[in-house]
Amino acid sequence: MKNKIALTIAALLASGSVLAIQPSEQAKRLAKDTIIVDGHIDVPYRLNDEWEDVTLATDKGDFDYPRAVEGGLNAPFMSIYIPASYEEAGGSVLLANRLIDSVEAIVGRAPDKFAIAHSVADVETAFKNGKIALPMGMENGTPLEGSFDNLKHFYQRGVRYITLAHSQANHISDSSYDLRRKWHGLSDFGKQLVTEMNNIGMMIDISHVSDDAFYQVIELTKAPVIASHSSLRKFTPGFERNMNDDMIKALAKNGGVVMINFGSSFVSNQAQAWGKKRSEAMKEADVKDRDAFDKTYRQNNPYPFATLKIVLDHIDHVRDLVGIDYIGIGSDYDGVGDSLPTDLKDVSTYPNLVQGLLDRGYSEADIRKILSGNLLRVWRQVEAYAAAH
Repeated sequence: MKNKIALTIAALLASGSVLAIQPSEQAKRLAKDTIIVDGHIDVPYRLNDEWEDVTLATDKGDFDYPRAVEGGLNAPFMSIYIPASYEEAGGSVLLANRLIDSVEAIVGRAPDKFAIAHSVADVETAFKNGKIALPMGMENGTPLEGSFDNLKHFYQRGVRYITLAHSQANHISDSSYDLRRKWHGLSDFGKQLVTEMNNIGMMIDISHVSDDAFYQVIELTKAPVIASHSSLRKFTPGFERNMNDDMIKALAKNGGVVMINFGSSFVSNQAQAWGKKRSEAMKEADVKDRDAFDKTYRQNNPYPFATLKIVLDHIDHVRDLVGIDYIGIGSDYDGVGDSLPTDLKDVSTYPNLVQGLLDRGYSEADIRKILSGNLLRVWRQVEAYAAAH
């Protein structure tokens, strides 16, 4: 009987149905008293697919106001996500503006709960006023359409970082996912864009871009850059979407920050392997109904959810490699489906992360840097460079 109970508990833990960790009062206090910046949450595109009022509790998704308050989340970067297909199909400017409208609509529905944030000062003011700041980052620079006027437009609308490319090369940069290396890094426009983003005060996000593009950005930029939602290649060998040790060292030398993605396939080699096997099985089966296939496949091959431990291992590795000053969090909530690790299933669970860091001996000062201090430092430096130019 004891063995059966143990197996049942283990199965529940693996599925994320119960918590394996209970945060202490210290962890809860730290989460509440510290500004928590999450570099990447895909709420706008989620609402574009199916509207829900996230100012109230929702049945779906990873983010809503009550859960954000519970987790201590104060400044989630709302992702203005533009699918790679828009590069050829057109319509990206319209979609980007519509997604920004949706962020403004959240604030309009509940101005007592949320505030748009265009600056570090706005984030800090919202925190003092007990509101959740909503800064924005554009995932995929396709809506720039080769125009610095569009860069200015989206800056004026509140976008404060741009992920240069997404899953395919665009007119700015090669993508880590795209085997065709159209530009061998950045296009000529992309190289000019680095300077223009520095000058206007827009953070450059190197998540998703190819290694060559990353190093070209590092060579050209005059301000620190970010990886808004990336993890480490050390734990996922061959997955170029993540950063290798040399890239992390170069990012640290630049003064930038890598914001760890929570998605299981980003942090766990086991989850990576599962995804490859599922893709192979799907090809062999000549699938007509992908959803039905996926449901059956998961029943027969349970998904190997990552754990809080492996997420902490990624943080440990950056700290050991370059120090505490270059780490942030970019969960990818609402962007990685149901692949989130145990104990980090939605925005209510940041205290679990804090507890994990405490258990590993991180000081409160170090934890505050990870939760927001490092990213806010980069953002201030980007603001200061633009003010001087």
